[in-house]
Amino acid sequence: MTKPPLLPGGARLGAVVFDFDGTLARPELDFGVMRRAVSEAVVPFMPQAEPRPDLPVMEWLQTVHDALAATAPQKADRAFAAGHDAIRAVEVEAARRTSLFPFVRPLLAALTTAGVATGIITRNCPEAVRTVFPDVDEHCGCLLTRDDVKVVKPHPGHLLEALVLLQRGPHETLMVGDHRMDVETGIRAGAFTAGVASGETSRELLHEAGATYVADDCHDLFTRLGLFTA
Repeated sequence: MTKPPLLPGGARLGAVVFDFDGTLARPELDFGVMRRAVSEAVVPFMPQAEPRPDLPVMEWLQTVHDALAATAPQKADRAFAAGHDAIRAVEVEAARRTSLFPFVRPLLAALTTAGVATGIITRNCPEAVRTVFPDVDEHCGCLLTRDDVKVVKPHPGHLLEALVLLQRGPHETLMVGDHRMDVETGIRAGAFTAGVASGETSRELLHEAGATYVADDCHDLFTRLGLFTA
């Protein structure tokens, strides 16, 4: 295919921004393990701290920091740093056990050939992403991990920063991810969205989140959009 796929309304696809874990790489992160590791890291600073199942790990760690900051700001900073060190260790260890889906490099090459800019935004750390995808810079227009931005998904700023680097607008962009958070990020940024069920979220939940498209994985998605032959 030489022309970019069409988006709803007839606009040509100008950019695709991907989530990483569960979208381009096989999901290996165990968030239960991560919660326990972070809890153990912050207990010396706040013994009563208990992980909150209603919050992602990083957001829960922020609440621990905020609770300590009012009375012990130095302790709050040390707890925050220890918690993030624990998150990073779990991420890097998981990265050593996983791999990219086999379609990833051909997909990124096909999008580039069609004139579509590509990027990755992830809440993961750069060490983990580059462990799995060491040649990412050769295949993708930008990579923005949590270390590269002030706000992370689901804040739309994470996606919008990537689009500045890719020199594309939300109206011509497809945000692709395996989690409701990715769909929310795209919607809040004004982009089209695609949910892929290659991670831990079902097609039904991705539909409920409001994804423009839902597919089994990224290869299935772009086959349906005409980039590949079925």
